[in-house]
Amino acid sequence: MSHPGTTPARFTLDAAFGVGPVAPRLYGSFVEHMGRCVYTGLYEPGHPSADAAGLRQDVLDLVRELGVTTVRYPGGNFVSGYRWEDSVGPREERPVRLDLAWRSTETNEFGLGEFMDFCAKADTEPMMAVNLGTRGVAEAAQLLEYCNHPGGTELSDRRAAHGAKEPYGIKMWCLGNEMDGPWQIGHKTAEEYGRLAVETARAMRMIDPGLELVACGSSGSGIATFAAWEATVLEAAYDEVDYVSLHAYYEETDGDRDSFLASAVDMEHFIESVVATCDHVRARLKAKKRINLSFDEWNVWYIRRSEAATPPDWDQAPRLLEDNYSVTDAVVFGSMLIALLRHADRVTSASLAQLVNVIAPIMTEPGGPAWRQTTFFPFAQASRYGRGRVLRVEVDSPTYPTARFGEVPLLHATAVIDDETGDVTVFAVNRSQTDVLPLEIDLRGVDAHTLAEHLVLADENPEATNTADRPDRVVPHAAIGTSVTGGVLCADLEPMSWNMVRLSRPQN
Repeated sequence: MSHPGTTPARFTLDAAFGVGPVAPRLYGSFVEHMGRCVYTGLYEPGHPSADAAGLRQDVLDLVRELGVTTVRYPGGNFVSGYRWEDSVGPREERPVRLDLAWRSTETNEFGLGEFMDFCAKADTEPMMAVNLGTRGVAEAAQLLEYCNHPGGTELSDRRAAHGAKEPYGIKMWCLGNEMDGPWQIGHKTAEEYGRLAVETARAMRMIDPGLELVACGSSGSGIATFAAWEATVLEAAYDEVDYVSLHAYYEETDGDRDSFLASAVDMEHFIESVVATCDHVRARLKAKKRINLSFDEWNVWYIRRSEAATPPDWDQAPRLLEDNYSVTDAVVFGSMLIALLRHADRVTSASLAQLVNVIAPIMTEPGGPAWRQTTFFPFAQASRYGRGRVLRVEVDSPTYPTARFGEVPLLHATAVIDDETGDVTVFAVNRSQTDVLPLEIDLRGVDAHTLAEHLVLADENPEATNTADRPDRVVPHAAIGTSVTGGVLCADLEPMSWNMVRLSRPQN
């Protein structure tokens, strides 16, 4: 297990030093009417696996395996032109519309009721977004009344007539999407959006005081208005909202893989900057409550590749953003999960964008199979075993140079303890492209000293992917040689690898 000349990475686990509990909503995802996420993704009547409602059972099975806890809907950029009334009632009466966001044609065959049916079957919580691009306060309040009011009004009775007698009870709502972005339909300044957000929130709370509301933060930390946008919006809406959103995507550019592997450095800086801005506004307003973060869009996304593609010509469900993820992408993806967990005290909701086909962990072919991308595995492992309380991990690690972020630790890691069982799960990434990284974890502060398993996602070919023809080309495998001796875990982390190490409390 020893590697002469290689300095180990080390950290100590102590149950007394925690970051915070893992909110279940941290393992959310995102369904947008974009490309084939919905049509031939979630929904494909006539598919051999489709149920009576047209939902693909093979996809539902994978969604459940993935462990998705919430699903944000219906956008994304799509929501800024969304007319919710088009998506309810008898399918044959729903209008066909142009979707300006993605230059596609929307049939509205899959609508609000179908989405709620999907959530029930997938055992996941809906997270609804309202259109604050082309619409406003009245339409948001009407949608909420349709969804959540028990009955006795025109809108709530309309929902019942559409087959949903009981209210949907949707608790979490996004007040628009990326309203800071000039690409957004109905783009607003921070002052305009802040005013609209607070008035919309007040109206929605008049209907349902128990809502949890998300204000639009910046669509990326690189946008010119970043931080000033959050500060201005929260100055207006602080008392009426519970979360501010963050969006971030990463890709390998110009062959700079070392920087790509360190993407989570930027992600953590983004989180910490938004937290600082929220807390600055809290101090200025002398407010008691604390605003948390909803990282409701995050992923690896090859944006340059998609920008170079020919835009669709008003097609229905065109193939858009169907990135095929490699082992390298999965390692970066896992590192992003670690970044979210390391800030679990403030990031209490997150949505992987997206769920099926569009930059997604699940892929399908029309009339054909569904399969897991490489990124499926880190998410499924974290969602299953990353429940409990995040422990503070201070890494002592060798570093490597990057063009974008300077010297970066080779090890990126976090740990989650189940306080009831004492079991601990460690998630770790070795960012080295070439070298094994020895890891030593001092377990003196936890009772979990029995190794349950150490699974690794890595491959001799970092470009390896899963496809319809080879759906199991990349799968996690068991590590060799990991051991716990004298209260110290020793492991060798393969080059460019995602690792999950589970430790159990010894049985008496």
